[in-house]
Amino acid sequence: MKREMSSRAYKAAQNYIPGGVNSPVRAFRSVGLDPIFVESGRGSRIFDIDGNGYIDYVCSWGPLILGHSHDDLVGKVTETARKGLSFGLSTQAEVEMARIIVESYIVDSKPAIDLVRMVNSGTEATMSALRAARAYTRRDKILKFEGCYHGHSDAMLVKSGSGALTYGVPTSLGVPEDVIKHTLVGRYNDCEQLREIFKAHGHEIAAVIVEPVVGNVGVISAGHEFLRAMRELCTEHGSVLIFDEVITGFRLSYNSAAGYFGIAPDMACFGKIIGGGLPVGAYGGKADIMKTVSPLGGAYQAGTLSGNPLAMHVGMKQLQILRDNPEIYGRLDSMGSRLANGLRQAVSDLGLDYTVNQVGSLVCLFFAGGSITDYDGVMRCDVPRFNKYFKLMLDRGILLAPTQFEAMFISAAHTDADIEYTLECCRESLREVSRDEG
Repeated sequence: MKREMSSRAYKAAQNYIPGGVNSPVRAFRSVGLDPIFVESGRGSRIFDIDGNGYIDYVCSWGPLILGHSHDDLVGKVTETARKGLSFGLSTQAEVEMARIIVESYIVDSKPAIDLVRMVNSGTEATMSALRAARAYTRRDKILKFEGCYHGHSDAMLVKSGSGALTYGVPTSLGVPEDVIKHTLVGRYNDCEQLREIFKAHGHEIAAVIVEPVVGNVGVISAGHEFLRAMRELCTEHGSVLIFDEVITGFRLSYNSAAGYFGIAPDMACFGKIIGGGLPVGAYGGKADIMKTVSPLGGAYQAGTLSGNPLAMHVGMKQLQILRDNPEIYGRLDSMGSRLANGLRQAVSDLGLDYTVNQVGSLVCLFFAGGSITDYDGVMRCDVPRFNKYFKLMLDRGILLAPTQFEAMFISAAHTDADIEYTLECCRESLREVSRDEG
């Protein structure tokens, strides 16, 4: 495929934008290519400014669970925009969105959270939730886990995933040591170490924040025992358990990861799907915790564009479609299984020692063998081989995330034919990589 126009656009972008991109992973540097510049998207496909079409497994990193340019969502944008783009004042849509989130976040037939505050991104959501947890407990320390990415606030850029992992900067420059000293880092899925951390620091831990399914080092699911131990230890020590559901919220199920795993956190963070593709975030929790947030309490958090009417109306429409059509989740799970099993078969037939992880509509082919359940397992991946594979798949019209350390996102717009063609391309690309490596 020719991509001259994208390359020219990237060259021009570097004159005005750091690195030519507004988010690091878009640069395609880790795979040794110039990035593609997108012109449009429809259904399961995107089209770049050179006219190339791709079956898209990035899906804007997760929010496009219904696919690109869904007619109902585009119509809602137009309808809402005619009434105004932003007011900086309250609208009924904010109330309705909060109600939908609370009433959907159910564990054992009961809401797991009571109150929700809207923000503009997943980073804002996690940052604000941690502040509220600290205000509620009057403690400073936060426990996170290796490979989990909770946005780019200072305290969370310690052994994180996503772009920080891709570019080999687990701890960002510009983060003061005095901030990092309050962040404890545990091993994902390690119950024994988790108990040791609480034994040593339980009285100091304000909150434990975790991705129930890690989506920024590929795809790794938390074990039920790990989540259960976390829940019990937080209850025992008076720490706040926060589920970062920015990726998993409304994707694993309409009840999100809390309902999927049957474990209720004290707080939850949302993004991606609740905006239908527009910038959005939200955090919520038990009433006593959320009442520490201004104007009810002393934990300050504000935002002129929080609860922006466009994001609220479009996000609500997407959530309503998911609620009223529960069969969507069954189909997404089925396609995820078909893709994952097809990848495993291709790997097996070619005699390759690679691993495929899948949780619902989240899939990842790891270029490493054995069980991958934590950060150390991901670090065994043969990244140069993945990079060659990525290029071969892109040339065949399949767009994956340009890094080994991200999920493949399946949308309701993907078809059986899309999955079948993807598996054919995968088999051909893996065979070519293996042949080139000898």
